[in-house]
Amino acid sequence: MWLQKLGAKLTGFSLQPSTNPNFFEIAQVHQEMMSIIGDIRDGNALTEALQQAKPDIVIHMAAQPLVRSSYLDPIKTYSTNVMGTVNLLEAVRQQLPQIRAVVNVTTDKCYENKEWVWGYRENDSLGGYDPYSSSKSCSELVTAAYRNSFFNSKNSELYNVGLATARAGNVIGGGDWSQDRLIPDMLRAINNSKNIEIRNPHSIRPWQHVLEPINGYLQLAEKLYLLGGEFGEAFNFGPRENDTKSVLSVVEEFAKYWGEGITWKFDSGNHPHEAQSLKLDCSKANLKLGWEPQWNLDKAIESTVAWHKAYIHKKDMRAYSLKQIDEYSKLQNLSDGIKTNINENYEK
Repeated sequence: MWLQKLGAKLTGFSLQPSTNPNFFEIAQVHQEMMSIIGDIRDGNALTEALQQAKPDIVIHMAAQPLVRSSYLDPIKTYSTNVMGTVNLLEAVRQQLPQIRAVVNVTTDKCYENKEWVWGYRENDSLGGYDPYSSSKSCSELVTAAYRNSFFNSKNSELYNVGLATARAGNVIGGGDWSQDRLIPDMLRAINNSKNIEIRNPHSIRPWQHVLEPINGYLQLAEKLYLLGGEFGEAFNFGPRENDTKSVLSVVEEFAKYWGEGITWKFDSGNHPHEAQSLKLDCSKANLKLGWEPQWNLDKAIESTVAWHKAYIHKKDMRAYSLKQIDEYSKLQNLSDGIKTNINENYEK
């Protein structure tokens, strides 16, 4: 929707929404774009869609995105997250010489988690205890291999592509009803008048509103489009240090904004392994892109609660979502700045 506001000629390639309700339908995201339902594991279908769209910029976000789901179906997780990335980059290499920028969105969980108390930097070791984290680390390696082998200055006559990866922290925001995510789980519990069950109340995560990393992806795509390989590397997008907090802190903050009727209990069942502590060092994105978080965690949770209460009261959720994008982007005139820079350089 932010890309639509910027005036992009937008094509999406994705599976059908996996939940009901879902943001795509509620906010009528399809209104101002070409929407193609497909699976990135189908290389031919993906290539055909890219040839039809003829994009200048590609933002790759298609994935199996859940840790717990990866334990249940590791084959789907690896085939989607690894071979899906291969299919996309191979289509770019063989079919699409007009593409100028590719941003592959992976995850903060691609790092070899050592339960450090400080944030991971982009040059720290990749790893992954579970299939999801491992598959995203593999996607990072695939991207680096394509960049080193094909999309580099030695091959500039064949390819004029800037290729980067983006590693975002735990995102929250309106419109997420996925299974095994904290705030969607809380919303389901509230809707069913049940206790919120928390698996790991003291786990530390880099929480941020989803508009924060989207802002980072847009700024990174802009730099790749204008300057190419100079920005072809990995970037972290996460909150400030004081917003890296425990699961329990988020639950308590959410309850404060939601109001009465929220109770929680510890879920002591036998659960798959998940890291206890995860932090990101985002100095690189700040120094090289000028990116920094605009909303603190308190504002992120407040905005998420406000979105879902607006949905409950049957507001126009497309208009409401665009209003939240406006509120965020006006902090630094982000939308106008990105649009002006790309349009001016495109005309040149």
